[in-house]
Amino acid sequence: MIVGVPAEIKTHEYRVALTPAATRELVDRGHQILLESGAGEGSGHSDDDYSTQGARIVPSAEDVFADAEMVLKVKEPQPSEVAMLTPGQILFTFLHLAADMELATSLRDSGAVGIAYETVELPGNALPLLAPMSEIAGRMAVQVGAYFLEKAEGGRGILLGGIPGVMPAKVVVLGAGMAGANAAVIAMGMQARVVALDKNADKLRHLDSAYLGHIVTLASNRLTLEEQVVDADLLVGSALIPGASAPKLVTEDMVRSMRPGSVVVDISIDQGGCFETSRPTSHDDPVYEQHGVVHYAVTNIPGAVPYTSTYGLTNATLPYVLQIADLGLEGSVTANPAIRAGLNVAKGEVVHEAVARSLDLEYRPVAEVLGF
Repeated sequence: MIVGVPAEIKTHEYRVALTPAATRELVDRGHQILLESGAGEGSGHSDDDYSTQGARIVPSAEDVFADAEMVLKVKEPQPSEVAMLTPGQILFTFLHLAADMELATSLRDSGAVGIAYETVELPGNALPLLAPMSEIAGRMAVQVGAYFLEKAEGGRGILLGGIPGVMPAKVVVLGAGMAGANAAVIAMGMQARVVALDKNADKLRHLDSAYLGHIVTLASNRLTLEEQVVDADLLVGSALIPGASAPKLVTEDMVRSMRPGSVVVDISIDQGGCFETSRPTSHDDPVYEQHGVVHYAVTNIPGAVPYTSTYGLTNATLPYVLQIADLGLEGSVTANPAIRAGLNVAKGEVVHEAVARSLDLEYRPVAEVLGF
């Protein structure tokens, strides 16, 4: 299969969808790699690093999209990239369609096959391709939250871990999944007071037993949320429903109740955000203030650490990329239910039920659309 890798064009997105090591794996299996010149530079890899491993370097994204049977990306395609897709061409990347009607309909209408990293799902609801980026986003949420708590950045002027004799900051984490658990652990490591909320008792049990009660765990409900949010110095939201819009856990009134200079970080913003007051921001302009509360809602948080996140992502995606390249679309979808779950659009139809439901679009099952 001809696999194409364009340079990412989203603002301050420095990751790349394939490392030189992953390139070597594909080439050794008989596949061709087309890489846009400069695509790996943001992650610390030169064109020579790729060409040495057998990739063919091409001058533009147009050259990649024109010849590739499967296009690998990191972030959702921008309008200029959607315009280059052709019917039947496979696009494998983060899509987050449930929060973006315009992208969902334009990608559907392109006739391309859109497979979303974030909806590739294993038995037990594990999301293997979202997991490494969730780990990074969760860890960075506390890092950036601590920074924006500084007075000069609009925050309360409180040190996350405090000092002896001075109360540390209170960090409240909504969701104890991959992102939330990582946020809670980093906050604990910085010696903050940490409270994690989730509806899943098993996830809370794991945090409690693994960290010997250093993270306070609470069952999530409306009253408990109100009680914990009001005095949080840093509030991290990481709620997720695979393929669907994130639930709005924190109301505007709850945000209004917080102390001036408190910080909220919405990791769920790619799926629409879990705070009613959230709106997407970028690394160029990451925060805004509403009701006296600093909001950080960058839609590609891991893009700020591209070396780490490129390797983390490629480590996870490569087995699936190899399977699709080796077996083709029909063979891989038939052989692997996780890849089938990753399909969002195909042949001009929305084939992921949660995406269709979130956007109120017509849904058709994969088998009905593709015949396998």
